Amino acid sequence: MPDALSRPIAELALRLRDGSLTARALAEEAIANHERCGKALMAYSQWAPDHARKCADAADAAFAAGSVAGPLQGISVSVKDLFAVAGFPTFAGTPRRLPQKFEAEGPVVANLRRQLATLMGKTHMVEFAFGGTGHNAHYGAPRNPWDAGKHRSPGGSSSGAGVSLCEGSALLALGSDTAASVRLPAAMTGNAGLKFTKDRWSCDGVVPLSHTFDTPGILARSTADAAFGFAALDPQLGDAYAFLRRVPAGVDGIRIGVADAFFWDGCENGIDAVVEGAIDRLARAGAVLVDTPLPEAQEAFAVFSEGGVSAIELRAFLDRELPDWLVTIDPVNVPALKRAESLTAREYLARLRRLKEAATIAAARFADVDVIATPTVRLSPHVLAEDTGPEQFWARNRGIVHNLVPVNFLTLCAATLPVGLDRLGLPVGLQLIAKGGDDERLVAIACAAERVLGTPRELLGTPPMCRG
Repeated sequence: MPDALSRPIAELALRLRDGSLTARALAEEAIANHERCGKALMAYSQWAPDHARKCADAADAAFAAGSVAGPLQGISVSVKDLFAVAGFPTFAGTPRRLPQKFEAEGPVVANLRRQLATLMGKTHMVEFAFGGTGHNAHYGAPRNPWDAGKHRSPGGSSSGAGVSLCEGSALLALGSDTAASVRLPAAMTGNAGLKFTKDRWSCDGVVPLSHTFDTPGILARSTADAAFGFAALDPQLGDAYAFLRRVPAGVDGIRIGVADAFFWDGCENGIDAVVEGAIDRLARAGAVLVDTPLPEAQEAFAVFSEGGVSAIELRAFLDRELPDWLVTIDPVNVPALKRAESLTAREYLARLRRLKEAATIAAARFADVDVIATPTVRLSPHVLAEDTGPEQFWARNRGIVHNLVPVNFLTLCAATLPVGLDRLGLPVGLQLIAKGGDDERLVAIACAAERVLGTPRELLGTPPMCRG
């Protein structure tokens, strides 16, 4: 099957089962794709083609024996280097290998292993996942493949995850989302991303940034692929095909709240027009639009802008577990971690209380709507060389995570799907936000929206650096 990696995962999984496609052939195509353009894009911190071949051969051997270990058997997956993977060191974007305790697999990766997925390697990330631009002073940043002339941000902190999908070396990418880190790189690279409700998936085996907000998540080339991966890995589901059969064929009757000006003001390069056009298409297809203010988002972002809780929780983790790593911390993050030293317990607890109160009120906003729609990111991926110091870096960071942070801080869940290109020819995402705990309904609605709007390949084409 030529260009197998362009097919939906659900189709590939069936072909692997019936023997018309082998996992080894799929892996070899992924390896060839990476070798063709991967050196320039730098998606992986640990590229492991030999390991991938061994995984694929094990999947094929199981198929040949009539054994199906799970829906992801033989499917190519990349894993963010925040996750422990047996046989791989864990660096978490730092210049040194973390102690062995951080190489013990947690439930999410163990599930991939049980299903005999093909693990392609570990993807680059922002150091300790603390930042959204993709910047990493130790290794550099992966390149956003949508601009062949300039090194633009791929989004972070799961910076290599979306790039691995674009280059065709993975069908699914495992990432984490503490304030944006799945949805942001997904949107900036023209992919789909899912941020689940906190504690829906276990964070065991994942190097922590913020124990209050860390959440494993999925990036994929399409929402349908992301949904397949979600159902295959989710401990409450497991039957990916049964889940996809429950996805509505369209959006008729789905109640979509249109977010207030907080999420729209400041959009650049026509991003707002692209997202508005997508929402209008959903309305013409039968979705019911309802103006739905979410003022609690402003309070959540205010707490984030004041310093949030991630910096103090990361600093506490480093002081306790990895004190020697403080001396090599990326200079752009030093001021934030230094300020965390003087944050009082009273102020830390006050921030948590403010967020809890806002989250309680925000949950009630979903009484009359199924999801709330916003632009995923208000700003186009920027040229990384434009960041010259901590102050400029963090100003940019606040701008790109503006629409994403409230989801985490208000204990909600969200999906992003590509809906077009901005005036610079860079991807634009539509974010759909749902009440915490409504993950399954959210993913189904996002899939239904994609069926109306079109797949990323239909809407965006192929990134310039991945053509030919």
